[in-house]
Amino acid sequence: MTTSAVTSQWLTLAQAAQTLGVCTRTIRRRISNGDLPAYKIGRKAIRIKVADLDRISRRIPSARS
Repeated sequence: MTTSAVTSQWLTLAQAAQTLGVCTRTIRRRISNGDLPAYKIGRKAIRIKVADLDRISRRIPSARS
């Protein structure tokens, strides 16, 4: 596995927020609530797996069911 493939699986808080179109405070809140798993790398760096970010997104059902 290449380095770029490994790093593309992980997002910073800012990248995760940008991906979902929310602020970093919302991402931090989802982590605190336990809705979004996050991983601490070193003393300060927090990273989020892309798969976990995809998992918290859910489709809104259509009213025309």
